[in-house]
Amino acid sequence: MNKKHPLSLQDQTLLIKDHALKLGFRACGIASVASLPQDIMQQYNNWIASGHHGSMSYLERNVELRQNPGLLVPDTRSVIVVAQNYYPKVKQDPDKPQFAYYAYGRDYHKVVKKKLDKLLQFIREYIDPDVQGRSFADSAPIMERYWAQQSGIGWIGKNGLIIIPNHGSYFFLGELLINMELFPDNPMASKCGSCTRCMDSCPTQAIVNPTIIDARRCISYLTIENKDEIPEELASHLENRIYGCDACQQCCPWNRFARPTDEDDFTPKPHFWEIDYHTIHDMDESSYMHHFSGMAIKRAGLDGLRKNLRALHKQAGKQARSQGKDRDSLKENKE
Repeated sequence: MNKKHPLSLQDQTLLIKDHALKLGFRACGIASVASLPQDIMQQYNNWIASGHHGSMSYLERNVELRQNPGLLVPDTRSVIVVAQNYYPKVKQDPDKPQFAYYAYGRDYHKVVKKKLDKLLQFIREYIDPDVQGRSFADSAPIMERYWAQQSGIGWIGKNGLIIIPNHGSYFFLGELLINMELFPDNPMASKCGSCTRCMDSCPTQAIVNPTIIDARRCISYLTIENKDEIPEELASHLENRIYGCDACQQCCPWNRFARPTDEDDFTPKPHFWEIDYHTIHDMDESSYMHHFSGMAIKRAGLDGLRKNLRALHKQAGKQARSQGKDRDSLKENKE
């Protein structure tokens, strides 16, 4: 940093945003740190009290940190929010067990955090060598979608995901908390209007109200976080989804703007395309690690994938029996 001609607050902010884009982030916004409004926290507490978080008990903890991210880094002044595109260039064969797009490549936690650490290094080198900060990528009790909206990079859609205008919702979020004042952006208002496609298209009707998701009905939760057998009335809506679900994004009009990611780390391993039902059925721990090492899919574990496979097989068996009965009935009518 040039001490004789220091950069203005606005120039510092623009320099950081520009470098964030050079690192491969699609969007970067700034918000000043403050405690979350009481109505936001009350909505969150009501969501927890209603049991909508299912078995994710960690969401009940660290309420103070969720309300004030400044407690995570001493003297935090600004939240730098970034968005990383993960929309795939190539998609799975629709006849194979389906994995959510976000899980195709390398574990996003590591990818996003590594870039944020580089952004912090850049700030120290070119703006202030004494700045302190920490980077996060879905790795701390931060209300990241709230901060993404506050930073002006997008709004919270009715499916609970951040939607970036002219880009869509296929994005990972990351945050860099620093003890440095920056020029904040204006929060972005929702542009969903009267559209309810995500709510109407959810296979299990898990979006109970705009932005309010009942995880206990959500296919992503049922196939990733949930350790119990999937209830039959919900399993009947899995179709061939074995890990996660993109239904509420695939129908979103804003995702007509989605463009494939250019992040190499999100390019699937060659053997990913060959995974079918037999592959998963025959997996042991060794082959599981071979296929999914370093990927977000590891969160479900081999037992989780087997549980999901059982649910899919059970529903396929019921469908086959039902079709068989229909054929028998048709045959009897003809006779």
